[in-house]
Amino acid sequence: MLRSMNDLEDYAIRATDGTIGHVKDFYFDDQAWVIRYLVVDTGSWLSSRKVLISPIAIGHPDWTEKVLPVSITKEQVKNSPDIDTEKPVSRQHEIDYFGYYGYPFYWGGAGIWGGGIYPNMMMPDYAGFESKPLGEGPGTDEAYARADTAQHQHDDPHLRSCKEVMDYHIEATDGDIGHVQGMLVDEETWAIRYIIVNTSNWWLGHQVLIAPQWIQDVSWSDATVSVNLTRQAVKDAPPYDSAAQLDRDQEIGIHEHYGRIGYWTTETKHENTKPGR
Repeated sequence: MLRSMNDLEDYAIRATDGTIGHVKDFYFDDQAWVIRYLVVDTGSWLSSRKVLISPIAIGHPDWTEKVLPVSITKEQVKNSPDIDTEKPVSRQHEIDYFGYYGYPFYWGGAGIWGGGIYPNMMMPDYAGFESKPLGEGPGTDEAYARADTAQHQHDDPHLRSCKEVMDYHIEATDGDIGHVQGMLVDEETWAIRYIIVNTSNWWLGHQVLIAPQWIQDVSWSDATVSVNLTRQAVKDAPPYDSAAQLDRDQEIGIHEHYGRIGYWTTETKHENTKPGR
């Protein structure tokens, strides 16, 4: 099911021994278009320190109570690496973060989360999962981890704040079509499936959905997203109703309108086992 990113703000993050805080923002990967971290305000118990929570740790959400349970403790969060969420998160920060929690790295695999599409399948205790290739002798695994860390410590992680891209202009091949109003996120993979576009500056009272795969370019300095679609194609597309749940038939209609292949077909090969949340 797809959830509006705006609706997920202020959800409570519940550790195994109590509430950590509330979601205030998200960091997404601007290449894979996947939510990599939730930015959580810890409130009074950690002097409103903001911490990052990976979807890898998130269990089955309580949508009614607006709670996201995580498989970590408050003490772990308290002692986690301090990251300034007001500045770009470097790959070295990510390596320190993943090392602290004992998570395998998400980058370098064939899927959006390592070798697959579900983040909690990367947990070290997930059935059938190996976090890294097994060595043939003592010390080999440790040597592999050190070499992998050294190789990736200067990588550009391409992380962006979801709040930052709100109101970015959307440009079609023949002119402006509106601005970013929100995003729809897959609740199981944490992939951003659609950008919600408000077209009110040229087509009053309408919202349409644009998939990240249709983006040609993003100019972060100009706050502009360019898509490989015409204004007429966007105007003729099925409208989006934010008050109704988007179903697969509607998604198929949108993709067929633009003559594009659905993400659900290209990801099937990575979906060997559905996570038991």
